[in-house]
Amino acid sequence: QVQLVESGGGLVQPGGSLRLSCAASGFALSNYVMSWYRQAPGKERELVASITSGYGHTNYADSVKGRFTISRDNAKNTVYLQMNSLKPEDTAVYYCSATIWGRNYWGQGTQVTVSS
Repeated sequence: QVQLVESGGGLVQPGGSLRLSCAASGFALSNYVMSWYRQAPGKERELVASITSGYGHTNYADSVKGRFTISRDNAKNTVYLQMNSLKPEDTAVYYCSATIWGRNYWGQGTQVTVSS
């Protein structure tokens, strides 16, 4: 049974940092594309970052390039999103996603609020 559990969200001031974690179970995440999405109130869910299987090529939304870093720890079966230089417009619910044989699996989401 595929399960994704996010953690690490919270309230942070502009310019601050947070690291989100997504613990996976029921599959080996190193074999699949793992992604982080976010959804702000009144907006559609958008792709933030992804990491491929194997070598682990990464891809980022233009709005977060140079500030966010996606990585994974295969031994812990966990994917991370390091977020630096946070801006108020980064406020959203962040979701971890696994793409397995063409189907997207989702975590429950974790709230990130950037505000002074």
